Amino acid sequence: MNTPPNSASVPSFRQIERPSDDELLVVVGPTATGKTALGVGLAEMFGGEIIGADSVQIYRDYDIGSGKPTADERARVVHHLVSVADPFTPIDAHTYAEMADRVIADVRQRGRVPIVVGGTFLWVKALVRGLMAAPPANPEVRARHAAFVATSGRAALHAELAKVDSESANRLSPNDFVRVSRALEVYELSGKRQSDWFAEHGFRDERHRSKFVGVAVSREQQDERIRARVERWIEDGWIEEVRELLAQGHASTRAMGSVGYKQVRAHVEGQLQKDELVEAIVRATRVFARRQRTWIRDEPVQYYAFEESA
Repeated sequence: MNTPPNSASVPSFRQIERPSDDELLVVVGPTATGKTALGVGLAEMFGGEIIGADSVQIYRDYDIGSGKPTADERARVVHHLVSVADPFTPIDAHTYAEMADRVIADVRQRGRVPIVVGGTFLWVKALVRGLMAAPPANPEVRARHAAFVATSGRAALHAELAKVDSESANRLSPNDFVRVSRALEVYELSGKRQSDWFAEHGFRDERHRSKFVGVAVSREQQDERIRARVERWIEDGWIEEVRELLAQGHASTRAMGSVGYKQVRAHVEGQLQKDELVEAIVRATRVFARRQRTWIRDEPVQYYAFEESA
């Protein structure tokens, strides 16, 4: 298991070597560990540009609660695949990998160093190792699932998935319609569980020769950062942002169902009191961070000490 060490026992990020022309530098790690700041620091060291790998930051209008790079960070370093997509257009891992491939090629052609930064590790894996050869998406199946959800709810579709693929059902939130529908679609089209496709593929291919790096942050430090960040974002207008997005019809978008946005929406809709909101988001974020650590634990991530003032 690859567990981030304490920052006191690891080298400074300045000891990271400049990647070769065919090597992709990838900054990964659980939420609130400082990936964006490390990515900016590395881009400034190496003359690089950042390619985002975050399934919420990629969408326009989801600004405060997605942890997008600050105006200062964007002024210091060029960021790609941040605020580029319509929130009403779902983007899956395959589509993201194709988008990132084009950006990486362009960055290299201009003599710059591409640096991938993000916490959506399925997208990162799709980019560097490819996806399984499962059946392609079928619009008719997805439309049938959508109609089922409209009458019976997302939990009912999730229950249908659990009947045929309990492993995928345990991995996916009942509210994540896109991924639940896809897992059920794979089984319906192939007769084979998505979890079995994943196990056989194992992300063993190599589309990009990559080096994974992360920030060494203890669990205690991460917990402190999560809470401080949530409190700051609420002060910065996160509730007002969500209220405006809901008024514009964003209730059904994938981003609105993401960690944090889901809880703020519950507050806006009167299901969660203001004095309960911070704790609810912190708890959900910690659970999300555990899932991220599970994704990363078997990867050859090298951890470095990083301070934003470095």
